[in-house]
Amino acid sequence: MSDWTVTQPEGREGVAVPRTVTDEAGRGPRGRVSRLRRPRRPRLWVEILLIAVSYWTYSLIRNAVPEQRGKALRDADWIWRVEHQLGVAVEQSVNHALNSATWLIIGMNYYYATLHFVITLGVLVWLYRWHPGRYAAARLVLFATTGVALVGYYLFPLAPPRLMRGGHFVDTVMVHHTWGSMASGDLKDMSNQYAAMPSMHIGWSLWCGLTIFALASVPWVRVLGLLYPATTLLVIVATANHFWLDAVGGMLCLTFGFTVARVWYGALPHRLPRVTPGAAPRPAQAPAP
Repeated sequence: MSDWTVTQPEGREGVAVPRTVTDEAGRGPRGRVSRLRRPRRPRLWVEILLIAVSYWTYSLIRNAVPEQRGKALRDADWIWRVEHQLGVAVEQSVNHALNSATWLIIGMNYYYATLHFVITLGVLVWLYRWHPGRYAAARLVLFATTGVALVGYYLFPLAPPRLMRGGHFVDTVMVHHTWGSMASGDLKDMSNQYAAMPSMHIGWSLWCGLTIFALASVPWVRVLGLLYPATTLLVIVATANHFWLDAVGGMLCLTFGFTVARVWYGALPHRLPRVTPGAAPRPAQAPAP
């Protein structure tokens, strides 16, 4: 039997109007998809669990990709030749110049090891607290960016400059005996050393920087947002963990992430409402007689 709604305009008799079940909010396939695409206030425990499981899965898959040392070294030689042809092969000069300032390069080692996680989590917390309506879309950008990076690790294994044969790069973590890379020293067996392309240090830091620049209201904070990925680019090159072109790969992955969010939510994260629509207010009850 069809579902009917009876409307009774003032002064007129009730008219039966047919109502399609799939048009009801939250019912039917189209209703469910529409509800999924509608920004909702995130639940803290769900987000903590989702981020933890997602990062664990990302690390597991990244480290499970065959290292393919021979191909990774050949790809590194090819990248180095291409950069020479483009006139941008300055990584070795930057690496040697900054390595001569011991205090600076040690700081960069720790920067490389820690801020990648600390700043990204900090921005997620900031979005969750102050921009709940934009949080899910921004998180989707980050997840899609990271997911497509895994494809790059599989299809294009790449040795970082510090592992090149005859590259004459300085592995700053090994030389200065610092903890600054899971692919050097005692931690080298915990990470795939030949997953340098694309650079997720750039993908994540640029996501952080653009998010802060688009949503922060304090001018100097917006400037810091832009300085963060620029500084990260200098750090990954100075520590010989990445080529410039690895950063380009990270930018392309981020572009893919923003495209996915744009298609799914119909707008980029910063264009969505800052807060999610609240529950409809309860109608006021008539006073007791």
